Amino acid sequence: MSHDPKGTIFLGVDTGGTFTDLVVYRDGSLTAHKVLSTPHEPDEAILTGIRELGLEGAEMTVIHGSTVATNAVLEGKLARTAFVTNRGFGDILTIGRQARTHLYELQPPAVAPPVPRGSCLETGGRMGPGGEVVEDLTAQDIEAVVAALEGLAPEAVAISLLFSFVDARFEQRLAGALPPGWFVSTSAAVLPEYGEYERGIATWLNAAVGPRVAGYMGRLTAGLPRARVAVMQSSGETVSARQAGERAVHMLLSGPAGGLAGAGLVGRLAGETRTLSFDMGGTSTDVALIDGSPRLTTEGRVAGYPVGVPMVDMHTIGAGGGSVAWVDAGGMLRVGPESAGAVPGPVCYGAGGTRPTVTDANLVLGRLVPGAFLGGRMGLDPQAAGRALAGLGDSLGMSAGEAAAGVVRVANEHMARALRVISVERGIDPRTMALVSFGGAGGLHVCALAEALCMGRALVPVHGGVLSALGMLAAAPGRRLSRTFSGPALEVSPEAVEQAFRELESEGRGQLEREGVEAAAMSMERSVDLRYAGQSFALTLPLAGTVAATAGAFHTAHAARYGHTLERAVELVNLRVAVSGPVPPLRLPREAPPQGGATSPWRPGGGVEVARDSLAPGQELAGPAIVTETVATTYVAAGWHCRLDDYRNLVLRREG
Repeated sequence: MSHDPKGTIFLGVDTGGTFTDLVVYRDGSLTAHKVLSTPHEPDEAILTGIRELGLEGAEMTVIHGSTVATNAVLEGKLARTAFVTNRGFGDILTIGRQARTHLYELQPPAVAPPVPRGSCLETGGRMGPGGEVVEDLTAQDIEAVVAALEGLAPEAVAISLLFSFVDARFEQRLAGALPPGWFVSTSAAVLPEYGEYERGIATWLNAAVGPRVAGYMGRLTAGLPRARVAVMQSSGETVSARQAGERAVHMLLSGPAGGLAGAGLVGRLAGETRTLSFDMGGTSTDVALIDGSPRLTTEGRVAGYPVGVPMVDMHTIGAGGGSVAWVDAGGMLRVGPESAGAVPGPVCYGAGGTRPTVTDANLVLGRLVPGAFLGGRMGLDPQAAGRALAGLGDSLGMSAGEAAAGVVRVANEHMARALRVISVERGIDPRTMALVSFGGAGGLHVCALAEALCMGRALVPVHGGVLSALGMLAAAPGRRLSRTFSGPALEVSPEAVEQAFRELESEGRGQLEREGVEAAAMSMERSVDLRYAGQSFALTLPLAGTVAATAGAFHTAHAARYGHTLERAVELVNLRVAVSGPVPPLRLPREAPPQGGATSPWRPGGGVEVARDSLAPGQELAGPAIVTETVATTYVAAGWHCRLDDYRNLVLRREG
């Protein structure tokens, strides 16, 4: 995507729990489209959307945010995987870090180990921390492993030997000796960093998810024979579909990473570089902080497992438009985490749903327009939603309208709490930032959430209901590679560090060149993980020339994050390299439509209803108001003003 010849088609796809979103970019114009997801076979919804857009058989570039890896982990639908490690370490994935989920729970429920003990194999080939051979890998060791694997007949094999990040020869010999037919992952290729448990988990996840991702990508590319298919990684860069299976663990936050890429793009266009992002879909809500670009972390967790590869730093809760409202045994109103999903969906969809959801509550409150949902392609049933909320209200001793208002307030508090986790609890004042809201349901709650955090500015992007799909088109191909390189920061050899950085950069360049990216179009960024001597956790800082020079900046970064510094030596832990290809040619159109400003009365609250497409740039509305569009609805609350900017983003400001 280094150029944009006339007629070239780019398609961004985000597969969600309820809807699959598609955004087409061609000749400088954007077209958004939604179809109901098909969780059993996600590619079916994508191919359906492509047919409805008239792109079947077209030559195009497809950038896809896939939930296949995420859902496989969350639902436990993983490939049968054998785990191979050194003698005496077969229980490492089961023992973990001995950390309790609930510190004071004396009788925690038993948790199944990631890999059953019978599928954990032990062998030789043990390295020491300095690269010395502690135990050789013999031919008999290899024969024993192969024989045991043939008896187990797994779908995938994860190989994680001690200190393989220093010397990977034993892992490579084992992998090379395995017969074809198994999906094989080695820890030196997945996560060449210290921490045998975290490295082992990442390797196991990559192996357990890899066959599912590879199979899915194979079906999708077969259904799009003339398309070039790439997939969004958790770090916000793309990888070609043919390499996706090998890097499956890097796709656990594929869809949300696209949303942050889109939020960063529209934020910059609106002059807002420091924002809180709020992505509310049908099943969940993702919140994150964007300071120029999305923040990354290597301490993320998915389904309770640590994922040591780089991913966008976000907080996710089970609250979305499809979240079910219910009354617990104590008579308290609860919302979520269970979702009605795509099937049967909210009651108002008329697809068999019987339990009220957040979407039903917004419809009862008059914040959704039945005839304008999905551009009129999908009707909503206000009477059915009203009956469902009336039933909920009977349990609470209130009317349907009061119950609906209560459902929305509870959902808002869940999401406000999540926003505080990634801002206030990290010492960041949200009042200095803007709230960027997207997702199909985000615009209905943006004003209430901004008020909860005392924020006076908000932004609802153009195509906000499909911003994750739009963000796929704003992501460049890239790789993030790392290697443990430990020692006192002031004493490590600059020459040795430089050589290690060059090796990482060469590996990253090679991977991108195999995708067709020209070396001259690539950019490189170096960073290091530093910590105080004796600490377990490190901070990642951009390399300021040398490791010794960067160590000086570490004290300031530590004080900003933790509120103090220590009189201790600084240690180097890991080297990191980001290799990126050219930024795609996405340009949001600025053309204004010829018409402008037609509004119609909207009874609840005495406000107005207006289609976003009928607004002209610069036009303002005072709340309360409803702004409808094909893929989303924005509720402008009383006390807020809304203005359409040149890119057709809705810029909201609070009075006073």
